[in-house]
Amino acid sequence: MSSGSGPSAVPVHEAASSNDRFGPLIERRDDADFPFYNGTPTALSVRQWALAWASVAVGFAALILLPQTDNFVALIPRILFVGIPLVVLAMVTREHWTALFRKVHGRDVLTMIGFAVLNLVVTSVLALIVRALFGVASNKAVDGAGEGGALDTAAFYVGTGIQLVGEEVFTIVPFLALMYFLFAKAKLSRKTAIVLAWLLSAVWFGAAHLPTYDWNFAQAFIVIGGARLILTLAYIRTKNLWVSTGAHIINDWTLFTQAIVINTALVTL
Repeated sequence: MSSGSGPSAVPVHEAASSNDRFGPLIERRDDADFPFYNGTPTALSVRQWALAWASVAVGFAALILLPQTDNFVALIPRILFVGIPLVVLAMVTREHWTALFRKVHGRDVLTMIGFAVLNLVVTSVLALIVRALFGVASNKAVDGAGEGGALDTAAFYVGTGIQLVGEEVFTIVPFLALMYFLFAKAKLSRKTAIVLAWLLSAVWFGAAHLPTYDWNFAQAFIVIGGARLILTLAYIRTKNLWVSTGAHIINDWTLFTQAIVINTALVTL
């Protein structure tokens, strides 16, 4: 995709200086930086960023439009949800698409657990507030979890694990695209670009959940959007999509397991 606005037209910047970084409570002191937004490890053109963002939307369309008659069939759209954007990202960045993922160390596992616990606490409080003020809708996929037998339940966990990787890609690719436009094009500071991309990508994520929760705007944007802010902080801190994914899986599987135990108990009564 060569053009006048192609990768060669995007300046390659050095790693962010200490003045451009948040304090150690937000960003680790390991000099790791976000990929792509400043031309490192490779530069993307505006057209390529648009293609990458569009690919996450196409993956999401596959997730919600393809049939999911059971948790085995649901594996196909869930795999497409992850696969489509990663394939496109590999097309526009070549081998550098792996920059989203870093090696997981022991402290990263602790970070996953910490952000999962924080997320459970924050979203529980937000859900109580939204329930009291606006009411909440249930997640129909979770309501029926565990009712299809052991194999279907196993497929449910595998499928949701894959889908949660996809949800991180669905959020972090737009987050990085927004950072690029805000930092490289709008010439905002790195810190300002991070904050705005963090907030806007949470709105994007919340909006995607509107159909799931019967178009309950308060639930989608306050509860789900609030959860997204916490989970994206895990990525901002580590620059590692595996860490935000791990926190997301721990959080959601905790809730899923609770629902499955309750559903199984009701069936046996």
